[in-house]
Amino acid sequence: MLKLTFLGTSAGVPTKQRNVTALAIECLNPHSSGVQQGSRQQNNQSKKSRPWVLIDCGEGTQQQLLHTKLSLHQLAAICITHVHGDHCYGLPGLLASAAMSGRREPLTLIAPKAIATLLEAITATTELYLPFALDFIAIEEVLAEQGDTNKVNISLSDQHQLDIDITRLSHRVASHAFGITQTISRRILNTDKLVADSILASALWGKLQQGEDVTTEGNRQLRSVDYVDNEIQRTRVVVAGDNDAPSLLSKAVINADLLVHEATYTHEVLTKIRAKNPDYDPMHSSAQLLGEFAQAAGLKNLILTHFSARYQGFDNPNSKTPNMAYIRLDAESVYKGNLWLAVDFDQYMVDGAVELADNQEGSQEENRVQYIGSARSD
Repeated sequence: MLKLTFLGTSAGVPTKQRNVTALAIECLNPHSSGVQQGSRQQNNQSKKSRPWVLIDCGEGTQQQLLHTKLSLHQLAAICITHVHGDHCYGLPGLLASAAMSGRREPLTLIAPKAIATLLEAITATTELYLPFALDFIAIEEVLAEQGDTNKVNISLSDQHQLDIDITRLSHRVASHAFGITQTISRRILNTDKLVADSILASALWGKLQQGEDVTTEGNRQLRSVDYVDNEIQRTRVVVAGDNDAPSLLSKAVINADLLVHEATYTHEVLTKIRAKNPDYDPMHSSAQLLGEFAQAAGLKNLILTHFSARYQGFDNPNSKTPNMAYIRLDAESVYKGNLWLAVDFDQYMVDGAVELADNQEGSQEENRVQYIGSARSD
């Protein structure tokens, strides 16, 4: 399960209602201690076992975090899609605040090489001190060294893994998308079979569930594989940076539960901008362009974000003032799947399909994305 919290949804500059780009993704394991079984949407998982990933960090992101329950101590990784300021100017301040809050655990940072140069300059000129290791992973090196895989693995526990893959996009500077794939595995003890085989409950049951072969007091050999089903749940979300060519994501969105992508303008406005100044192309996507791609790719769930400040936050297609209805209708004209337009502090739960080992059929729920309200706690 991945829980998304939008911390900023404006393009280029903040507005009174929207901050610039940032997205928090909590990596939740419904089988961890403290989570109620059979109530997957009620997440009571301990904060200490609720790691999260930050995608982009526009100016003011740390201020947005103060309105949520997210902790910088549980931040597992930061991913920066590209070097434009509305996606990275908040990074130095956030790191400094993490240090001042007492963080000591290493932090993974996946970003363009230029971000390392930025942090080095700020460290040298402002005496920024980080009492924790910053594990910097340059996107350019990942793409060059790992070929088609382009993955970074973050092990959250033996049964909880996070893979982050990278896709090149098209923008005025090098821009990228991050594919976040969470894999949760667990062993389910077949107690009915144990009882049917006259194997009474004992400590041996626990050993079998942990994958151990055991011997009963009657010298009977029991194999774990005969009494344990291995369940795997994979949840995949693709989060794109600025991009004017959604088709570059064709491979990345295969088996994705959700795509989060910028829709800076309507198609009409984007066309006018290009026509007005043929020498300048903002290299952003319109809602219609993205909708066409999502429909052709068979994506069931799509969240639009990164909206131009010209669009007001209300939804009224009859208003002469540009507003979110313009964006919504632009996308809906071509896309027939589940569509959301992100608002700051919006939260969504993404629940991937459950598979059983040995090609057994698992959960095939279609509605894997659910809007769950606002994260703002004040």
